[in-house]
Amino acid sequence: MSDTTTLRKFKRERFIGRYLANPAFRLLDRIGVRSALLAELETTGAKTGLPRRVPVTVSIDDEGAWLICQHGQRAGWARNITADPRVRLRQGDIWHSGTAAFVPDDDVVARARTFARGTFSRPATAWTTKALETAPISVRVTFTPS
Repeated sequence: MSDTTTLRKFKRERFIGRYLANPAFRLLDRIGVRSALLAELETTGAKTGLPRRVPVTVSIDDEGAWLICQHGQRAGWARNITADPRVRLRQGDIWHSGTAAFVPDDDVVARARTFARGTFSRPATAWTTKALETAPISVRVTFTPS
């Protein structure tokens, strides 16, 4: 994919996320419709210093969580993590504090397959990740003991 095509795809995906997908997630969350596959990531704004929240696909384990940043360092939340790796992650009603780190050597497609558990949801999740990505990178959030 050329740089121009990648940038165009990124801008389209950002528009869809900002004005359609993220508001839909917030609405569903507000009325109590939640998924084990989705969580809310809170970072500190790199420029503003204010809390910034974004819905993310997540796989949580005992020590932390795996996320995929589909647009790599172009994503706002990736820039926020670069500036301050301390994050909070909410799945359901539970907030986890932790430290985020990029894992560039991780196989993003294989990682996406681990997010979903079902026969149909595993390939669907991997396909969706592949369709939406421009420069994907795995992110590991290590939880801070409370």
